[in-house]
Amino acid sequence: MEVTAAAGACCRGRDDHHAGEEERSSAKDAKVVVPVGSDGAEVEPCVIAVDDSSVDRALVTALLRRSKYRVTAVDSGKRALEILGSEPNVSMIITDYWMPEMTGYDLLKKVKESSKLKQIPVVIMSSENVPTRITSSEFGFRCLEEGAEDFLLKPVRPSDISRITTRMLLH
Repeated sequence: MEVTAAAGACCRGRDDHHAGEEERSSAKDAKVVVPVGSDGAEVEPCVIAVDDSSVDRALVTALLRRSKYRVTAVDSGKRALEILGSEPNVSMIITDYWMPEMTGYDLLKKVKESSKLKQIPVVIMSSENVPTRITSSEFGFRCLEEGAEDFLLKPVRPSDISRITTRMLLH
């Protein structure tokens, strides 16, 4: 099992915990929840990236970090759940659909069934290369029905990251 950051380390503030969150209104009257550290300074949002492919995991991690997100990258849904169990400051989960032991769909279900985690947006990625199969297929429909925020086709592009993070982190 590979983890590219210490468990929970990236999802914490500069002093390893958040003092709270600050709400601001944007120009469109959407509220932006901005995590703040105990010193009152803004803390970048944290994303858990889950993929059994080290190449895809590294790509997603690099794209998110370029967009100023802190990332904990793990190779399994089971490891993601372990981190989620001890880390309260996760802003989003981005996960591959097809993984051994626990699929992205299984991870999504566990997150949405948990009263502590269900508010965290989950985005599913797939290497399925026929977009209509993703949106109309059993697994695509099941994930959206279960509460997935979106689907991304691999390889993930910078525009995908920009689109989902803008939509997920503005509520």
